[in-house]
Amino acid sequence: MNAATTLPASVAAKPSGRGGAKARGYAGGLALVLILALAGWQLARLPGLALAGPMAGTLLVAVLYRNLLGYPEAMRPGIAFAGTRLLRAAIVLFGLKLPIDAVLQQGLPYLARAAGTLAFALAASAVLRRWLKADGELTLLLAVGTGICGAAAIAAAAGPLGAKESKTALGAGLIAAVGTAFAAAYAVLRPWLPIDGAAYGAWAGLSLHEIAHVAMAAAAGGPDALTDGMLAKLSRVLLLVPLVFGLQAFAARRELRKGTPAGSGGPAMNDPARPRAAGLARPARRAGLRRLPWYLLGFLAASLLASTRPDAWLPLPAGWEDAAARLTTALLTAAMAGLGLSVDLRELRGALRPLAVLLIVSALLSALTYLSLAL
Repeated sequence: MNAATTLPASVAAKPSGRGGAKARGYAGGLALVLILALAGWQLARLPGLALAGPMAGTLLVAVLYRNLLGYPEAMRPGIAFAGTRLLRAAIVLFGLKLPIDAVLQQGLPYLARAAGTLAFALAASAVLRRWLKADGELTLLLAVGTGICGAAAIAAAAGPLGAKESKTALGAGLIAAVGTAFAAAYAVLRPWLPIDGAAYGAWAGLSLHEIAHVAMAAAAGGPDALTDGMLAKLSRVLLLVPLVFGLQAFAARRELRKGTPAGSGGPAMNDPARPRAAGLARPARRAGLRRLPWYLLGFLAASLLASTRPDAWLPLPAGWEDAAARLTTALLTAAMAGLGLSVDLRELRGALRPLAVLLIVSALLSALTYLSLAL
């Protein structure tokens, strides 16, 4: 065939047609996510739903869209972008809410309690999961969310755990609903509790799920309660980075074992299988490195930046912290729309037992934390 031979028009147009379809998928998916997020934001303004917040409202709208109208397959690229890239950007910005120096200087006594909260949530969930025969993946996601910071922690841990998008979204929705109910109960109970404002705030910060839940409940106890509540909660958020990297290391080690021949110590030095095992291990290591949650380094960098009081040495406008907080919430809300579109309610039957585990663990954590502070 001559080099100048022209390919058929249908063949020549195929790559650009595929690229155009992908671009339309991104644009359409992001537009749909934006519409759902705006709808969820408005839903959260309704009386009785304001406590749930825009993330929970958007999850609800997205889940209803998926199960009433089906999954818009052509828009998958944009929806997936919202559920991954936008989510990671939000987690990075989330670090601006956590000046590490504030935790180390004022909240250091809470770090040990925060570690205890996380350890209890993970251990109690593991025991109850076996007892109730609950779904392991969803129960672990809920345990991480209970121990640290709700939906944001679930989203951060989902990658290293290899969790399905549908279970990630379901876990975020369940923990938002349960956390909202607990926060409302705390605020109602506050006038009858025989503890001071600081102890009440610490109770909320060490036991409630989301930062927004802590802020809502602790505000009912006054300024001291709000200050101690946020310090206690931020001490828990600080544990997100080592936990997620630990989960990733565990997953990588498990993959590495699968890539080597079975045995107590692997192949011997003179075993012909050794070069083959090493060849299998190298791709596993590279794959593990690619899947490391590097965006958590961005989270730490943002936290360190917040500790330097950047408005003192950068030309930042007044109110930049509030603007960053609103952007973080907006990105998380858009990500919840992307995740919510992956939820098939027919799978909800498998979530009843993990929900029971979440309720029991949350109640036990609340009671034990209160007793430890009141006695």
